[in-house]
Amino acid sequence: MNAEQASGRERPGLVTRALVRGLAWDVGAPLAAYYVLHLAGATDWAALLAATGAAACRLLWTAFKGHSLNPFAMLMVIVFGLGLGLSFLTGDPRFLLLKDSAITGGLGVSFLVLAALGHPLTLDAAKTWSPERAGEMDREFHRNPGVRRWHLKISAVWGAGLIAEASTRAVLVYLLPIDVMVGVSAALAVTVFAALIAWTAWDLKRRQAARSS
Repeated sequence: MNAEQASGRERPGLVTRALVRGLAWDVGAPLAAYYVLHLAGATDWAALLAATGAAACRLLWTAFKGHSLNPFAMLMVIVFGLGLGLSFLTGDPRFLLLKDSAITGGLGVSFLVLAALGHPLTLDAAKTWSPERAGEMDREFHRNPGVRRWHLKISAVWGAGLIAEASTRAVLVYLLPIDVMVGVSAALAVTVFAALIAWTAWDLKRRQAARSS
């Protein structure tokens, strides 16, 4: 096996790790900060402030490391920042739970809109974890129709999944008691994000296994 073939076999694993780690950091870190504090009894304002801070730290870190702004991390700052602003509007506990749906639903819409515009967020997530390969990823996305279709498909699935999560929470907010719904809301977010990340990794490996067979 020559060096080029060896590199070709290693690249799928590198791409998988880059994409999954990018999504986990860009989405997972702010959500973890929010729900850990929320379940620990912190105020909604404090939890949202921590999530916004985590997203901002991620944005600054990727800007420092890659010398460019991370659109995905910037979107998370905006989404949680808007949630922070909304938390001042009312103290209604059901509204605060619905705000969680606004956060994930807004993120889901962003996935779909940006995919429709030809700029899938999954590409940004992969590039931020492997900035040294960002240029290569961009070229592959624009020159390889298969790679482009795959990123658009993954972004569409993430968008649909997050909108479904937001819609489910919005319905459950009015069906379950508030104290029960607080825990259900956190579990719903963690489950959906974990499932989307796991499915993304599985689909990428399946696609590349089919290409190599």
